[in-house]
Amino acid sequence: MTALARFAFPTAIHFGVGAAALAGPHLAELGKRRPLVVTDRALAQLPVARDFVASLRDAGHEVAVFDGVFGNPTVAQANAGGGAFRAHRADCVVGFGGGAAVDVAKIVGVIGTDGHDALEYAWDHPRVRAIPDAIPYFVALPTTAGTGSEVGRSAVISEDDTHVKRIVFSPKILARAVFADPALTRDLPAPITAATGMDALTHNVESYLSPAYHPLCDGIAVEGVRIAAQALPCAVHDGADLAARGDMLMASMMGAIAFQKDLGAVHSCAHALSTVADLHHGLANGIMIDHVMRFNLPAAAAKLAELARVARVPGGDAGSEESRAAAFVDWLGRLKATIGIPATLAAHRGTHPVTRADIPALVEIAVRDLCHQTNPRPCTAADFAALFAAAL
Repeated sequence: MTALARFAFPTAIHFGVGAAALAGPHLAELGKRRPLVVTDRALAQLPVARDFVASLRDAGHEVAVFDGVFGNPTVAQANAGGGAFRAHRADCVVGFGGGAAVDVAKIVGVIGTDGHDALEYAWDHPRVRAIPDAIPYFVALPTTAGTGSEVGRSAVISEDDTHVKRIVFSPKILARAVFADPALTRDLPAPITAATGMDALTHNVESYLSPAYHPLCDGIAVEGVRIAAQALPCAVHDGADLAARGDMLMASMMGAIAFQKDLGAVHSCAHALSTVADLHHGLANGIMIDHVMRFNLPAAAAKLAELARVARVPGGDAGSEESRAAAFVDWLGRLKATIGIPATLAAHRGTHPVTRADIPALVEIAVRDLCHQTNPRPCTAADFAALFAAAL
């Protein structure tokens, strides 16, 4: 495990075991005294959250907690967080949790001070509101290693009635500081570690495969795949392995930084599955990734072969480019089995089991989603229908 380190890309990142303890003093140094901690309903009841809130109080802060985030975050949840910000007369926001809580936390201060509905800040709103220049100070502490939302410049929230995901995007909502402490992820259950870890892996893979030009992100994404490939099984099977937990936390942030370059069709499928079947985003990515990568083989063999090499896939360093690329796709399937990710949609027993009857609705949403526009192989409605059918 590395010692505490500090990076900026562009967010200031305090990384390592013990980083969480730095958040309270950091806010105090800036004269912030009334933080609103935004977290999710289940996490708020756990010792890790209670201990963190106590650490803020020990640092002299008057703390309020908004724990109204649950499931895929919604407009109503974000608006309620804005109301909590005003009620507490907060002077800063602390996002504590997984991607959902951190996404909501990014815009709670905006809503609390600017006073408008969260949906009005979405980039595709017909009368989109600009994010004000003067918004409350915001810091983030991730408790999962998946979305990397803590270093991202977008917040994803769902419409309350349609469940369609909307994106608030602006560099202004970036966290001003991140306290990435692997110890905060130690008690994460194995299924959540697996699902969020597949999200991180998918971000790195899809960013690298995107045809957009961004060598900086390419380098980060390739290294993110290397780290995640080795660390994810260890983190799933031994939750107390802080070295593996730290590696996954880093791979998660790397994926979120890399996908400034954009994503691909896996995410378009996952967004559709979250909308239609309320499927956990990371789990949806995990189920779909090998199916979409097999579709991508004819257009991305060179890059998939390179990922096979860095992931140390058996057969990934010898043979033809096509065979090495195929070995990487096969490895993804084995990785899923190793960490407990269902091989198919039908194998997942959720509250809304996906069936062939869902395919038209899934295709409609996936086609409208922007992520597949940077997939290495163009993906039509017919292609999406075939992908969902294959994944069943």
